[in-house]
Amino acid sequence: MTIERLRDGASPWQESIGSARAVAAGDLVLVAGTMPQAAGAAAIGDPYEQARSALADAVAALEPFGLGPESVIRTRLYISHARDADEVGRAHHDLFGEVGPAATL
Repeated sequence: MTIERLRDGASPWQESIGSARAVAAGDLVLVAGTMPQAAGAAAIGDPYEQARSALADAVAALEPFGLGPESVIRTRLYISHARDADEVGRAHHDLFGEVGPAATL
């Protein structure tokens, strides 16, 4: 089986803990966890924007492998407060509503 690792430097942890942004193994691509880095301080207190940003970053990690959101078969979203579930779920729906991956929130 061919294994290809994407190390793009997008996260400081790639170097410090020895991880990859995404790993293709055979016909699967696994994407590392993402945080709402792109949204920055503007998204503080806005769970929808934080989730939208993190999910967009995860999908961007698929692009070097020629994949997009339609290729996603499973998502896992971790939140700190149950009160944010609706807004995080809305962000997930906006990106994956037509795709319908198996999802855990």
